[in-house]
Amino acid sequence: MRIAVLGAGAVGGYFGAVLARSGHDVVLYARGDHLEAINRSGLTIRTGEDSFTVQIQATSDPGELTGAELAIVAVKSYSLAQIAPVAAELAVQGALVLPLLNGVDAAQLLAQHGVQPGQVVGGLTMVSAARIAPGVIQRAPWRERIVLGELDGTVSQRVALIAEAFRGAGIDSVASDDIVVDLWRKFNMLCAMTAACGLARSNVGSTRDAALGRVLIQRAIDEIAAVGRARGIAIPESQEAETMQLIQALPGSMKPSFLLDLERGGPTELDVLSGAVSRMGREAGVPTSVHDTATAALGAATSHGG
Repeated sequence: MRIAVLGAGAVGGYFGAVLARSGHDVVLYARGDHLEAINRSGLTIRTGEDSFTVQIQATSDPGELTGAELAIVAVKSYSLAQIAPVAAELAVQGALVLPLLNGVDAAQLLAQHGVQPGQVVGGLTMVSAARIAPGVIQRAPWRERIVLGELDGTVSQRVALIAEAFRGAGIDSVASDDIVVDLWRKFNMLCAMTAACGLARSNVGSTRDAALGRVLIQRAIDEIAAVGRARGIAIPESQEAETMQLIQALPGSMKPSFLLDLERGGPTELDVLSGAVSRMGREAGVPTSVHDTATAALGAATSHGG
């Protein structure tokens, strides 16, 4: 399968390298010193004490992506507007667009930026990876997962084929018959953790162990689930408890990527995380005091450089 990866950072670079190693024709859409390093020495993936390097095509020229059957969009949400025209052109050419972004409305945002809705499927990934140097990506040593599905809940052959391609590369992948609920399930954990760790300016363990830390996390979880249900999402009644269990099981040293962005003083994904919960809560008439606070406080911190 010919696969274009739009955004060759930690997530996109990792999956692109694994797919290329398994024999797929992968081209990375990248830029800057990362692009130069990949073209010079290949892309290196490190996991614990193991590592591998693949020689993989990387380009900053959208014309070299022609012929892609699948376009994986793996940029941060604040870069989506820049990459969307490339995704839109690939969709016109027949590529299926798979966003692996945080938040619950990536498909809708792509459509707003001109990508044909019928060429977009829902997708999410659970992976911990970071670009530690140009051309080098470090992945935490636990198994990654990709879930994808048609937004209308049907089980299509095209989704099944893509899931099989990921599995053939050694990536745990599931073709979902309710990707919208799956997106909200991940969103509940990620967004609650992001809000709490962002407000605490600390990793998961310190935030959980702080006085009232678990109360803060639980309230953040509860608000997200309430907003989802108010919007008609069939969120299971067990989701709040399950989400807290997942967060409690995370390594204490883990920092959400949002917090890393905040510490660097750069742009963050606040608008598609707590900002989205706060906005959707107001629309649905659901109180979201934790996420309102996170949006106000962390938005102010970002605007003043951290």
